[in-house]
Amino acid sequence: MNARAWKRWCTQILSALSFLHSCDPPIIHGNLTSDTVFIQHNGLIKIGSVWHRVFANAIPDDLRSPIRIEREEQRNLHFFPPEYGHVADGTAVDIFSFGMCALEMAVLEIQSNGDSRVSEEAIARARHSLDDPNMRDFILGCLLLNPDKRPTAHNLLFHQVLFEVHSLKLLAAHCFINNQYLMPENVVEEKTKELDLNMVMAEIRREGRPAVQWRYSEVSFLELDKFLEDVRNGIYPLMNFAATRPQLLPRALSQPQEDPQKAKTPTPEPFDVETRKVVQMQCSMEMNEEKAQWHLTLLLTLEDKLHRQLSYDLLPTDSSKGLASELVHYGFIHEDDCEMLANFLENAFHKHRSPPL
Repeated sequence: MNARAWKRWCTQILSALSFLHSCDPPIIHGNLTSDTVFIQHNGLIKIGSVWHRVFANAIPDDLRSPIRIEREEQRNLHFFPPEYGHVADGTAVDIFSFGMCALEMAVLEIQSNGDSRVSEEAIARARHSLDDPNMRDFILGCLLLNPDKRPTAHNLLFHQVLFEVHSLKLLAAHCFINNQYLMPENVVEEKTKELDLNMVMAEIRREGRPAVQWRYSEVSFLELDKFLEDVRNGIYPLMNFAATRPQLLPRALSQPQEDPQKAKTPTPEPFDVETRKVVQMQCSMEMNEEKAQWHLTLLLTLEDKLHRQLSYDLLPTDSSKGLASELVHYGFIHEDDCEMLANFLENAFHKHRSPPL
C-alpha cells in the first residue's frame, strides 16, 4: 500500500479514537475491525458500528441472533485483544483493534481460511513482512499483550511514523476555514479575480545568488479549492499539541435512565450545556410577506465538524444579545461564543433591516 495513504488513514482513525477516549467518561468503540472502517471516494475515513455499553441496549432484537454473533466473532476474532471478555473494556481494547486494522491496511490482507478465524501464524507472517522499521514498531506497540503497556491514541498520533510538522499551507488552510464566518461567502472567488497573476506572492532572497520567486500565475486555483474542501471535510486534521480536554457526554449517554416506578411527579429537565466551540457561522434572512416578519436561518459549524442549522421567525422585540443568550441557555452554543454570535447577528440585522438609501 502507498505509505502516504496509510499514514493519512491511520491519522484519521486515531483522531476519531482520541476524541472518543477523551470524553468523560471515555467512549470505547469496542468493535473496530476492517468491516467497520469505511473509506469514502475522497479519502475521508469513517468508523461505524460502535459497540459501547451506552449503546448496547439500543441494539434491535433481530441483530442479537446467536448464529450471526458466532459467525462474525470467528471471522473477526483476531481484531480483539486476549483480555477481551475477561475484564471490563478499556481504551486499550480499541488500540489493539486499531493495530490489527493498521496491519491489514499495510499488507492489504491477512490470509484466513474462509470464514474461520485468522491464525496466529498468518498474523506473524504479516508482521514480519513489514519493511519499514518505524511502521513495524508502531504496529507492534498497539498489539502488545499487556493492555497497560499499549500507547494511547493521542500518543500514537505523535509516533515518528505518523507525525510531521505541519506545513504552513495546511496551517493557513485550517486558520482560513476556522475564521471563514468573518468573511463573505464568495471571498475566495472575489479575491482571486482581483489578483494580478504576474505579481510576486513569495520570494526567497539568497546572498550571492539570484532570488527565488513564486508568482500567482504558478498557483492552480482549482487545486487550492480542492485542498480547502479536503481540509474542511477532515481529511487533513491538525495534530493536537496540547493535552486533550475531556469531552462531556450528553446526559442521555453518561447517566443511567431513571427507574420509571420511582418517578412520581414529572420535573422539568435542565438543558445540556454545550461544550464545543463554534468555528464557523453563516446566516440568511428572508422576509416572510404573509407574516410580515423576517425569517432567520443560522448555520453553525462546531469544532468536531458537527453542523447545526437553526431557524426562527424574528419578532420586532428580538435583539441579537437576547437571541445569543437563549442559544446558550438551551444548549445550542458554548457560553464563550455568546458575545461573538451576538455581534455576528447584530451585523446581519443591520445589513438586512436598514432601509435602502
